[in-house]
Amino acid sequence: MDVLVVGGGIAGLALARALRRRDVPVTVAERSDDDTGGLAINLPGNAIAAFAALGLTDGLHKIGRPTGRREYRSSRDRLLFQVDEDAFWGPEARPRCVRRSDLLALLADGLDATVRRSLPVTSVRPVAGGADVEFGDDTGERFGFVAGADGVRSVVRATAIGATATQASLLSAASWRFMAPNPGVDCWTVWSGPGGAFLLIPVDDHQVYGYASATGGGQVSADASWLRTSFRDYPATVRRAVDSVTDLYHSPIEEVRTPSWSAGRCVLVGDAAHATAPVWAQGAALAVEDGLVLADLLATGDWDAVGGHYERLRRDRVTHVQAATDRFARTAALPPWLRHALMPMIGPRGYRDTYNPLRHPFPTP
Repeated sequence: MDVLVVGGGIAGLALARALRRRDVPVTVAERSDDDTGGLAINLPGNAIAAFAALGLTDGLHKIGRPTGRREYRSSRDRLLFQVDEDAFWGPEARPRCVRRSDLLALLADGLDATVRRSLPVTSVRPVAGGADVEFGDDTGERFGFVAGADGVRSVVRATAIGATATQASLLSAASWRFMAPNPGVDCWTVWSGPGGAFLLIPVDDHQVYGYASATGGGQVSADASWLRTSFRDYPATVRRAVDSVTDLYHSPIEEVRTPSWSAGRCVLVGDAAHATAPVWAQGAALAVEDGLVLADLLATGDWDAVGGHYERLRRDRVTHVQAATDRFARTAALPPWLRHALMPMIGPRGYRDTYNPLRHPFPTP
């Protein structure tokens, strides 16, 4: 019987691709016609390594732009510290910023699997030897295994695992994401001040991907005027970006913390299992790693035992990222004068402490 992957975003397509590389039959059910939310995505070195394991190195090099350096700046444009990402990750795992649509197209290119779009899954019920799935068109089907790659509001988590695990991020309640003409940045650059943080990353030679949020759990208005008001005293580079933003995308920042990712022959992957605030850009990285591990288990193991084995292999790495995210959020909540005084010392150490373990290969079966 087929594996059903619920969700056709990055997590779902990566898992489907990994399964087909192991000759496991798979069907993908995606509730929408397309998925452009988020606009672009920053891929740290462990994400690059995970995509390489899917056989996508050459294709990845043809999209987006490398992010060879990070700069952390104050709202007055004082450089607090910087990181040479090329030196840290090495040439085989250079971080990269890519458009989300380009990444999804890369994952779908040549995918030998059925992708059923505009087909929401409304419930999943584990049964002996598989799971019964109900769809939004009032049809039902039994599958040998179900993987929930359906994001923070996961139907699989709610109906099969029985967990309600979403919580507001410690960092901020919401964020704005956008594209803009490049106002003059040549690397990953973030400015932080009393009201919020503003990030710009070049995605090609002409445009940047932007991300803006409050800090310390602050509110972010769904009215786009929040950007202009919150960052009016930031450097000219920031103000130019705000004045020329396109493709604005507002969303809450919700995290998922749940003690169980599986029930019977149902498993959660990606954000459905462990969404975190995007401060370390681990959403796609962990999702693709999840898919690679789960595909290996389904290709070689007893499907009744896969869920527990998968959790044992993945839990420590995810917990490390969640703890690093919480530490960052607590630092961001400090008074700006104190945060800026500490950042030249604790910033580089925090980067190393977070990413050093992720440079090592993740546990596999």
